[in-house]
Amino acid sequence: MMKPNIIYILTDDFGYGDSSCYGATKINTPNIDRLASEGVLFTNAHSPSAVCTPTRYSILTGRYCWRSRLKKGVLVGDSNPLIEKDRTTVPSYLKQNGYKTSCIGKWHLGLEWSKDGDEINFEEPIKHGPLQVGFDYYYGISASLDMPPYCFIENDRSVGIPSIEKYPMDFSQRGRGGLMTPGWEDKKVNKVHTQKATEWIKRHIEKSSEQPFFMYLALTGPHTPWTPDDEFIDKSGIGPRGDLILEMDWTVGEVMKTLERLGIRENTLLIFTSDNGPHPKTEEITKYGHKPVRELRGQKADIWDGGHKVPFIASWPQYIKPGSISSELICLTDLMSTCAEMLGETLPKDIGEDSFNILPALLGEQSQPIRESIVHHSYSGMFSFRKGEWKLIVGEGSGGFGIPDEPQIIGIPLQGGYKQDGKPCQLYNIKNDPEEEYNLYTERNEIAKELERELQEITQSGYSRTS
Repeated sequence: MMKPNIIYILTDDFGYGDSSCYGATKINTPNIDRLASEGVLFTNAHSPSAVCTPTRYSILTGRYCWRSRLKKGVLVGDSNPLIEKDRTTVPSYLKQNGYKTSCIGKWHLGLEWSKDGDEINFEEPIKHGPLQVGFDYYYGISASLDMPPYCFIENDRSVGIPSIEKYPMDFSQRGRGGLMTPGWEDKKVNKVHTQKATEWIKRHIEKSSEQPFFMYLALTGPHTPWTPDDEFIDKSGIGPRGDLILEMDWTVGEVMKTLERLGIRENTLLIFTSDNGPHPKTEEITKYGHKPVRELRGQKADIWDGGHKVPFIASWPQYIKPGSISSELICLTDLMSTCAEMLGETLPKDIGEDSFNILPALLGEQSQPIRESIVHHSYSGMFSFRKGEWKLIVGEGSGGFGIPDEPQIIGIPLQGGYKQDGKPCQLYNIKNDPEEEYNLYTERNEIAKELERELQEITQSGYSRTS
């Protein structure tokens, strides 16, 4: 198998039901739909975490993030680096195997800024960032688009010096003021990232067309601030987050057009997915009838499926049958092992500890389940364990942003809400009850105890990969 180019497009808070190819009826996403029609669409793909930093760590390392120092929550723009300095990552692994590597967009994995006390010295280079974990080139922002500092970073330096207070402040940035570079505009960030990504691909092909490349394109939408560029405002019909979904769809189209113009589409594995579930505005559901998680329970941050069931589409015209649909259980940790399989290699046990090879599922060749289980993690650090038709949640409630008396922040009224039922844990039969409405923890306690035992074994062993 010829080494493919690999482009991994990771959106931010894009829901399982946010695109028309996944059943959305109030919004149309033609480019994402086209990608699905030319490749394989997964109906049982999950992020390892219901929030962004842990998922990003897991994608790039093939390791559950709760094995790292981050046990709950997310990082901010001036946090210290999360990826350990001696850890093999997807980009460093591919680089060792002859790939040129690039990262464009949201990082959110910590950076070793030079600091004077708590103040960042933007004149000095970043000592530990994307370049130190295997990327040859980086252009993007330090964390989420609603977190300071508000500046672009190219390789190991800020582009310009953040020197003025952020203005205007979007509602989502309450408590997240900070410095921005003069002229900074939230609405232009996705356009810049798209341009940088397509330009990097063109430049690489012009200089080194025989060398395969890996691009990790981490888009900032449809996470807050909901500030689409001018041409997308009021175009979705479901509000500003919907307009941002259309802008993300546009970016997917621009990447596809670039690959086609350069004649490299056939041997490029192009993946589209999301870091976790959506955090929508209530009016999307109550006023416009959009269902960002379809009929699932929960949203971003929650341990229920709405928090971590995500869209996952892969197109590779040379090998993937167009219009395919797969119900295979997969996790976003699985990139590392899949890359190794494409290169004909076997990973050592201490690399990609929780990553499984999903190449057979991509190619439609698997004859038995690839992975038996997934461990999920919520914003507050709550665990769940999915195996077969069963899902155990170790605790009560959502494990997310909400509390029993305040069931929504920006989000939607949830099916079942956050009401406690007096049981210490939750057990759902996902096959019969995908909405996670009926807690069978007491009725099927023998199953719950067996899942608890297996979860404990995985968390204590240091790995879950079986080959």
